[in-house]
Amino acid sequence: MVTVLHAEMFTEAEAARLLDLPQSTLHYWLEGGTRRGVTYPPILRSEPQGGRSVTWAEFVEAGLLRQYRRRDRVPMKELRSFIDKLRTELGVPYPLADRRPYAVNKELVHKAQISAGLAPEWYMVAEVSGQLLLTGPSEQFYDRVDWEGDLAAGWRPTADEKSTVRIRPDTRFGRPAVKGISTAAIWEQADSGEDVEYLAELFHLTVPDVRWALAYEESRRACSSDRAA
Repeated sequence: MVTVLHAEMFTEAEAARLLDLPQSTLHYWLEGGTRRGVTYPPILRSEPQGGRSVTWAEFVEAGLLRQYRRRDRVPMKELRSFIDKLRTELGVPYPLADRRPYAVNKELVHKAQISAGLAPEWYMVAEVSGQLLLTGPSEQFYDRVDWEGDLAAGWRPTADEKSTVRIRPDTRFGRPAVKGISTAAIWEQADSGEDVEYLAELFHLTVPDVRWALAYEESRRACSSDRAA
């Protein structure tokens, strides 16, 4: 899995589509950019790479930032400083794709976000009645990840916690799937007129699995149509 974290899994456009983000936003997080005459370094990379590919770990980390995307302006300097501090303290290149900041190193995260000057609305951890707890966005992200040990091994692309759709680097080349079956393949069969019960039998899935796959694909296509309109 350590090697997989560095593996180039998606094009930038595809990763943005799977994350339901504007590609320009994802590119800005990965490569930085110049705005109003000021050049900003990347958030998720130590330096720009000039390419349009996205590694598995970068995809997962972008999934966390997506949970916080409440406004157009992202605090590039502070977020980058925060992530750099976590990299140094944890000794890993992708600290946001590591389970420890969310589970056992909350104090480290709390100190790093204060030291970096992050505004409270971007906190991953907040102090409540003397306890350090995950904030809403970071908890939602944590729950969407399938963890194997301390590493992110899968990601649920839909917010519904009951969904069985997953994106995994070791399954279908990172394409959305249900128990190893591509959601796109299930959709294509349904679109040709096959009913849910037949599809469940055809793909050796349960009926709920098929319904989750179709619900995901319907939502994805609806979002694509809205963006194109």
